[in-house]
Amino acid sequence: MANLETNVMRLKFNNPILAASGTFGFGEEFSQIYDLSILGGICSKGLTLHPKSGNKGIRLWETPMGLMNSIGLENPGIDEFIKAELPRMKSYDIVIFANLGGHCEEDYFEGIYKLNDTNVDAVELNISCPNVKSGGMAFGIKSSVAYEIVSKVRRICKKPLMVKLSPNAENIPDMAVACEAAGADAISLINTIQAMAIDIKNKKAVFDNIYAGLSGPCVKPVALRMVHEAAKSVKIPVCGLGGIMNATDVIEFIMAGASLVQIGTANFIKPDIAKDIIHDLSDFLDNENIKSLDEIRGII
Repeated sequence: MANLETNVMRLKFNNPILAASGTFGFGEEFSQIYDLSILGGICSKGLTLHPKSGNKGIRLWETPMGLMNSIGLENPGIDEFIKAELPRMKSYDIVIFANLGGHCEEDYFEGIYKLNDTNVDAVELNISCPNVKSGGMAFGIKSSVAYEIVSKVRRICKKPLMVKLSPNAENIPDMAVACEAAGADAISLINTIQAMAIDIKNKKAVFDNIYAGLSGPCVKPVALRMVHEAAKSVKIPVCGLGGIMNATDVIEFIMAGASLVQIGTANFIKPDIAKDIIHDLSDFLDNENIKSLDEIRGII
């Protein structure tokens, strides 16, 4: 049997398959469909310091080979997550990431202080959030800005820190290097790509916010390229995501240099897709006489 176990960021994963933030809630609904202990881990729904009700209007819109979302970081807030969601997530006995967002530095800092005192395994820092104190530009667009926020978070974060990169960054290799230099233990990419849909009958944009995030198979070639660029630029582990639908996609990302991968949009299509992917990944390695993922990681 091939060994799918993955050890990165001082953490032991059953396999490299994680459920992506925003596509899996906190796992409760999926736990009624299959045993979540087979996963490598779960990235929580995006958390903010205070509860958020999310965006109004249409929130999900299917496109050819993809899905657009304008959820607006709807979440119960960090305190409620710690009180009600985290204990249940820890019962799955897998690696749990708290995905943390913020609209100013203070949001991130206070969130980190709260998470430091919990048994969450790691933090996935979402730097795609707009910095309201700097005109709304996302923290993850300019490498210098990303370096500043990541280094400040690193100084106070007691947990392994994975930084989630935006595909809208000015330069992905530079961004990856900046996050590594700032003390990130790993990086994950890509977040959704900004997109748009129009309702021609009503002659208006589908989403109230006009633009929305695009994910799914259509973004995979872009995500794969960016993961490859990042992995060749840094020594820290890279977690790849973007349009992964099956074990073949997973293998491509690992060959491009990913140590971990996240399954997102596919969970909407087949809720237990991760179970199939893990099984097929193991079969592929056995059939190819590959004993460990280390044999093929980063070979491209």
